[in-house]
Amino acid sequence: MRKLIFILSIVMFLFKTSATANYEKKIYNFSIESISGETINFKEYKNKVILVVNTASYCGFTKQYDELQELWDLYKEKGLIVLGVPSNSFNQEKNNNADIKEFCEVNFNINFPLTTITEVKGENAHEIFKWAKENHGKSAIPKWNFHKILINKEGKIEDTFSSFTKPMSKKILYKIEEIL
Repeated sequence: MRKLIFILSIVMFLFKTSATANYEKKIYNFSIESISGETINFKEYKNKVILVVNTASYCGFTKQYDELQELWDLYKEKGLIVLGVPSNSFNQEKNNNADIKEFCEVNFNINFPLTTITEVKGENAHEIFKWAKENHGKSAIPKWNFHKILINKEGKIEDTFSSFTKPMSKKILYKIEEIL
């Protein structure tokens, strides 16, 4: 019996250490360019919950913009930042920021922050996506457009959600309410 307890203790220790991120940096150490050219400094989002979503205008998931706006409207006063990151990493985005901004405003009435067109995977990925991968593993790497990375008030990744998980899903709403 002692041998079994010893083995279980070792296994639990191994899982704990492999799942703990170092977080030499937090999201607050980064900035990104907004769709209109200003700098979005994540330091301004301290003590807020941030949902980073890589977006694209020509994707089957583009309708999720409606729910992202709904989420923003519902929780922005409580401390949620929804950040859309237009990306052509999957070859489904418009060619310039002005067209993306107009598309989002006209078709979805978007008023949450959007970034400039940004790479989200591979060697050319923006540093926040490299940071996410380094600290949260493969689940933080967008597999497709509308991948979601939820960052808690401490500036660390709380959870990630695939493109198939809608922004207003119970799964996301529960997690946001839990950490707000």
